Amino acid sequence: MKNLLFIAILSFLSCNSQGKRSLVGDTEYQQKLNSSFKDASTSPLKPSDLKKFKGLDFFPVDSSYVVKATLVKTKNAPVFEMATTTDRKPLYKEFGILFFKLKGVDCQLTIYQSQDDLRDEKYKNYLFLPFTDDTSGNESYGGGRYMDVMTTDIANDNTLILNFNNTYNPYCAYNEKYSCPLTPRKNHLNLEIKAGIKKFKKD
Repeated sequence: MKNLLFIAILSFLSCNSQGKRSLVGDTEYQQKLNSSFKDASTSPLKPSDLKKFKGLDFFPVDSSYVVKATLVKTKNAPVFEMATTTDRKPLYKEFGILFFKLKGVDCQLTIYQSQDDLRDEKYKNYLFLPFTDDTSGNESYGGGRYMDVMTTDIANDNTLILNFNNTYNPYCAYNEKYSCPLTPRKNHLNLEIKAGIKKFKKD
């Protein structure tokens, strides 16, 4: 009887474990993002899309899209209103410019700091890095992709690691009710970033 009970418990745990593993994702980052999208309390998806959601689409993980960048901080940057997909105008500051080489191409991106985040203990160390590239509007979302960078990631020599595998789409890529910052034109990369999140495709 004890053996039968033990087998039943193992079977139950195995089924639960398989259920947890059923969510797609090749990395911890992808799994966490998929988990957030699957959860109705945190998902930006419309109810009809949430019902059919099986996982987000990503480019294959590619270590060549993990690069070291040098940050040149912007001194005395003014606060400005960033354009969004709606009439909302959140306040940002230019934090600095990132210089790096990717696929043999010299690149630079401007990184920003939300003034609202500075007042939030949970997000005060977050920096905002939006960008478009030559996949935008085709394989990736036309409005660009985002990457979160932490001020705590910046080394003493003002370098940091950018991992383009860990990018995400603005919520308005999934639901027009959201207000999302528009990627500034100067943050376009003249190459294809075949890493990170792809364009959302409805089933």
